[in-house]
Amino acid sequence: MRAWVYMLQCADGRYYVGSYRGHDVETRVGEHNAGIHPDAWTCKRRPVKLVWCQEFQRITDAIAVEQQMKRWRRAKKEAVIRGEWSALPELAAAYARKAQRDTP
Repeated sequence: MRAWVYMLQCADGRYYVGSYRGHDVETRVGEHNAGIHPDAWTCKRRPVKLVWCQEFQRITDAIAVEQQMKRWRRAKKEAVIRGEWSALPELAAAYARKAQRDTP
């Protein structure tokens, strides 16, 4: 069975990163938009739109990537959406430099 990591853009402009095990990630997007899980983070932020996804052979790999991406700042997520993977190291370094400057 296929495994996916996906990113949704919510109606309020925020991004949601999730993982899914199934044949078609659009099925999971439909579940988000249908609101079948009323306590889900996306339920009050519908409609959602799929802006990025990647297929994995193993669900464990997909979950690891999902957990990593959930910790990313918006700029890194938007670079992935644009397909600018090469920008990720510089975005991480810029964030580290800013955090260092802001430390008293």
